[in-house]
Amino acid sequence: QVQLAESGGGLAQAGGSLSLSCVVSGGIFITWNMGWFRQAPGKEREFVAAISPYTGATNYADSVRGRITISRDNAKNTVFLQMNSLKPEDTAVYYCATGPSARLGGSGYSIWGQGTQVTVSS
Repeated sequence: QVQLAESGGGLAQAGGSLSLSCVVSGGIFITWNMGWFRQAPGKEREFVAAISPYTGATNYADSVRGRITISRDNAKNTVFLQMNSLKPEDTAVYYCATGPSARLGGSGYSIWGQGTQVTVSS
């Protein structure tokens, strides 16, 4: 059974940085696209970034492009989200996700982690 476990959330000041990690167990890591999503209080969950297991191709939401970088370490079954130049509007619970139909555009994700809280103070 595939399981995802996020870590690395916390409190940061505006302009600061945080790095999130997501460890994948279940043996599928190298075959499915991986993505990060977030959900702020009172808002719907939104796509943040995704990465391909084969080419390393990435895709980002416009709201984070240039400030956030997704990467993966196939040997460690881990996907990362490096967040720089943080803004208060980045405050949300961040989830990593995957699935056999997961697409770089943000659709088709069916397996989710438990989420990690990121809070950015102004």
